[in-house]
Amino acid sequence: MIVMKFGGTSVEDARAMKNVIDIVTQERGRTPLVVVSAISGATNTLLSAAELAVDGKIEEAINSLNDLYERHILVLENLIDTRSTVQQLLLETRRRIDELKHLCQSIAVLGELTKRSLDAIASVGERLSSFILTEGMKERGLPAVLVDARSIIITDDHFASATPLFNHIEEKAKATIQPLIDDKKIIVTQGFIGSTTKGITSTLGRGGSDYTAAILGSVLNTEEIQIWTDVDGVLTADPRIAPAAKKLKILSFREASELAYFGAKVLHPSTILPAVKKNIPVVVLNSKRPNSSGTQIVANPPKSNVAVKAIASKKGITVINIQSTRMLMAYGFLESIFFIFSKHKTPVDLVSTSEVAVSLTIDNTARLERVVTDLEEFAEVTVYDRKAIVCIVGEQMHSTAGVADRIFHALGNINAMMISQGASEINMSLVINEADANEAVKRLHAEFFEPVPEMELFESVGAA
Repeated sequence: MIVMKFGGTSVEDARAMKNVIDIVTQERGRTPLVVVSAISGATNTLLSAAELAVDGKIEEAINSLNDLYERHILVLENLIDTRSTVQQLLLETRRRIDELKHLCQSIAVLGELTKRSLDAIASVGERLSSFILTEGMKERGLPAVLVDARSIIITDDHFASATPLFNHIEEKAKATIQPLIDDKKIIVTQGFIGSTTKGITSTLGRGGSDYTAAILGSVLNTEEIQIWTDVDGVLTADPRIAPAAKKLKILSFREASELAYFGAKVLHPSTILPAVKKNIPVVVLNSKRPNSSGTQIVANPPKSNVAVKAIASKKGITVINIQSTRMLMAYGFLESIFFIFSKHKTPVDLVSTSEVAVSLTIDNTARLERVVTDLEEFAEVTVYDRKAIVCIVGEQMHSTAGVADRIFHALGNINAMMISQGASEINMSLVINEADANEAVKRLHAEFFEPVPEMELFESVGAA
């Protein structure tokens, strides 16, 4: 059995859905479980409609929902030939859009938009796309069965970014999905969405469809997790920044995790975690070019002499410098600092320490003011915004002499205000001005990948 996740651009219209059906048909012998996202742009439209409603712009909200309805109608009418099925899909789509309109009207009246309401609204995109895709598969003779992810993916009640409850999920998956797998059915379900133990719709946060695929792959002990997207695989850098970027044929879980966390857009950062625990290979593939070999992500890739595998960057970073001479030689300084970040639910990316000072970075400033207020009770705090993290990743970095020298030589006059290496042997991260981030990536890519080393590890984008 395999899990196949298809992102929004992979199901954006009828042509894309037909392509997905062809891809799934080719993998039918491996008993695929298909995890599908909302059609491209649907989630943004749904969330925008909710925001318009809470601002009292109900007419604009309803118009945007009508546009979304028309998009889905266009997809299903060009995907399904059987008229009775089309009529059924039309009625179901209209019913769900009407429910959304009523919900938006209620939000407008109350003038309040809760995260719970947002999850209810955002979930509709996946529910519609999966419904349409399943009927398209059935019409083409595939034994497709739609399983509502909300009956399987059980979460806590932290709406908009819920945490999966793995014990519940495993129990539900084995009871509901395993019999269908044993019966050789092709299961279609939604990414991104779940429900609480009380049955209230929740979501895993943006990018959560990848996470759904990994969770299901993990609890069902699948042989492979395929992430189908609109790029050929994991690249040496963002091709919009470094046009000469190459595709990596294979990399390790650790390398992929670092790249995902520090800005690589191909994978959601949480995707790798369930796969790592079960040692399940993840393959990143291009639904627009299904014959491309993609990128394999495995626990132990073949040894390579290449020190650097890829470069990623993450903008919108804030640096916080915390200094206190009163804490010289005092135990508990770091504990006091991180207690405050935990208290205000603010994750930290990078940390650099000295005897009396700590520098760290965050990418979520929603609670920054409260964090700073608490820190100032025992330390002097300085905040720097509009920074970026540039991350250089490769498992052989720690054992290859001269890598750091090449990095700083390539950066030239681009100043790094913070450097982190040590906690991870495979990653050197630099904090620089946000305005310099793209140029830094260009220079580093030119240094390490132009010309491209060891071609058996790298492949041109667009090659089969």
